Amino acid sequence: MTVDESQPLIQHLIELRSRILRALIAVLVVFLCLVWFANDIYAFISAPLIERLPDGATMIATDVASPLFTPLKLTFVASVFIAVPMILYQVWAFVAPGLYKHEKRLVMPLMFSSSLLFYSGAAFAYFVVFPLAFSFFVSTTPEGVQMATDIASYLDFILAIFIAFGIAFEVPIAIILLCWTGATDPQSLAKKRPYIIVASFVIGMLLTPPDMISQTLLAIPMCILFELGLLVSRFYLPKAQAQQENEG
Repeated sequence: MTVDESQPLIQHLIELRSRILRALIAVLVVFLCLVWFANDIYAFISAPLIERLPDGATMIATDVASPLFTPLKLTFVASVFIAVPMILYQVWAFVAPGLYKHEKRLVMPLMFSSSLLFYSGAAFAYFVVFPLAFSFFVSTTPEGVQMATDIASYLDFILAIFIAFGIAFEVPIAIILLCWTGATDPQSLAKKRPYIIVASFVIGMLLTPPDMISQTLLAIPMCILFELGLLVSRFYLPKAQAQQENEG
């Protein structure tokens, strides 16, 4: 590789470093704004469980440093969640020069929608799933057992649920990308609708407590989002076809 040929690669790496630094700075700025409210943020996140604990029961900290580091960990994760639009914008700014005009018009709404759907999945978990799940867990506590949840274990549990539901709500984006890349098409996916419905209930069973209510509460939104993905994917031409139209 000659010096002239290596210049574009070096420029791309410099641009990538710049975009990553800007994304990290955005997360850091949000974190510094939120860090003073770390305990309040944890109180908000733990409210669905605390409100359903038996009288006299409280959450506990089994590690000496947990009361300090657990709220800070939550605040950092919250900072990343809040900074997602800025992070996605940096991704967009990096890849946009390599996209066709037709793709540029479609990618930005796709990135905005993916953020909105992820936030919607997390909100659904907090306001709908957590109250049902924690009520179920508290009601099944064996007699003579005092339920006292460790704050670090609780944080790990709810973060896993947030991520699971956030990803589950990305179903429309996944369908659009599959159709856009030419891996499949809306007509073929529509024929597989019965299998998708069954898979939605299986995923709901795996991600929620073992009761029909919470399982259905996840499966039904996934089925609706599947239909939404089929509808929107019809506006996204496969890349090969879009390239031909741009060249034509």
